[in-house]
Formats: sequence, structure tokens, C-alpha cells
Amino acid sequence: MVWCSSTSGRLDRRAGVVARGFALALMAVSLGGCDTLSNLWGPKDDKVFDEPADKLYNEGLYLLNSKHDAKTAVKRFEEVDRQHPYSEWARKSLVMSAYAYYQIGSYDEAITAGKRFLQLHPGSPDAAYAQYLIGASYFDRIRDISRDQDVTDKAITTLDEVVRKYPTSEYAVAARKKIDVARDQLAGKEMLVGRYYMDRRDFTGAINRFKLVVTRYQTTRHVEEALLRLTEAYLSLGIVGEAQTSAAVLGHNFPDSRWYKDAYALVREKGLEPSENSGSWISLAFRRFSMR
Repeated sequence: MVWCSSTSGRLDRRAGVVARGFALALMAVSLGGCDTLSNLWGPKDDKVFDEPADKLYNEGLYLLNSKHDAKTAVKRFEEVDRQHPYSEWARKSLVMSAYAYYQIGSYDEAITAGKRFLQLHPGSPDAAYAQYLIGASYFDRIRDISRDQDVTDKAITTLDEVVRKYPTSEYAVAARKKIDVARDQLAGKEMLVGRYYMDRRDFTGAINRFKLVVTRYQTTRHVEEALLRLTEAYLSLGIVGEAQTSAAVLGHNFPDSRWYKDAYALVREKGLEPSENSGSWISLAFRRFSMR
């Protein structure tokens, strides 16, 4: 998403922006004949004159949009903040720095720039976008379910801030989609650990993991398998009532699921039928969900 100085400041990542042309002037230093040695060896004026904020900003914008050099674009945006720290251009440049860092995969820097923007400009119309960039930076770093999922938790937390604080913003919809994917990732991690316990016949440990999927991640694709595994684990422990309940809840909510067919077969092998106990934690979990 990009900004143009001629707009009202609204970011639009998909819109292409053509930066105005600019000329770089080279200053010629004239050395007089008799003054040559004094100019060469004498005191030197090292003063660097500030460049106009809009010029720096549009140079960065041009570099970013034309795919020339996003890293150099970041330097232009940061130079606006350095030379014109209290200007409107500095505010624009800071959020564009976060976007540019995100584009080149420098996620830590994108997060830092986004957080700084929110600290300095919490009431800005672009605060929603800055918050979204932070969440997206965490989201893009989510690792395989066999690895630690700490960054997944951070992605959900920061993206949820977008939905909670800026529910009508254009970024809330995208944030919700990313949250759903991240929650599915966490559910997948719990299923992986639960299956590990099942393979080692640690049925209590497995039940605890599958229970998390049923109670916390009920909207994910993993909940059907979790109910089947609960049926299997409870039957292995001889807790028949809970096994019947998990199979019944699975059949009631997902009647066409292949996991229900497996759960039904397991229960029937014991000469039982799926039967829901309304006082079971499984029934209560689905009842609470249906009331939301």
C-alpha cells in the first residue's frame, strides 16, 4: 500500500503512484587562483542543507513503486523523519518505512517502525494500517507446526487489535482472515502433540490436547478429527460415556464427516451407540459455541 502527496493521505497498497520528476543539482565549487591553497587547506564548511520533505518523500515513493530499490526507499523515508521530524511528511514517511520494510521481508524493522508510529500518532487515520502491518509481519513469520508457535500467538494478538480497535477499517477483514489461518495453525500444533501422546498410549495427555482444540479452536478444520480422537482415547481408558458423547456431538455437528464414520465404527465395535450426555464438557463446549 502506498501514499501520494496529492491524496488525502489514505493508503492504498494496490494503487500505483507515479512520483513527480526531480533534478539533482551539482554544486560547482570555484577555486580562485591565489585562493587555491587557502581553500584547499583552510577551514571547510561541512554544513549539509536540508532537502525539502516532499522531495525526499516522493523520491522514496518512486523507488518503492517502481521496484527499483526498496532499501534505498526506506532511507529516503527515514531521512524525512531525520530532517523534518515534526512535519506531516514525517508522519507519512514513518508508516511508509514500515510498509517498505515489510515488502522486503525485514519484519523486525517493520514491527519497530509500526510500533513507533502508533506511539507517536495513536489517533492518526493510518493507525489501523500501522497496526495491521505489525500483525502481518508476525503472520508472515509463522513457522511449520512442528516448530515453536510463539510468533503465531503474537500474530493473533496484534491482528486482533486491528479488529477490536478499528472494526470498520478496510484492514479488519484482512486481519480476520489471517487470524483464522493462525488459529488453524495453533489447532494443528495441538493435534500434532495429541497424536504423539496417542502413539505412546498416553491417553490422558492426548485428551488434554484434543480438549484444547474442541474448546479453543472449534471453528478450525481440526475439530472434527479432535472429536474422533477423543472417542478413541476415552474408549481406550474405558470412559464409555464420554466416548459416546464425543461421537454423538461429532455426528450431530458434522454428519457427513469421514471422521464421524470412523468414530461411529469405533463405538459400534464396543456394542454401543453414539449417545450424548448433556452434562459432558464436550456438550457444554458446543452449546456455548452455538450461543455466541
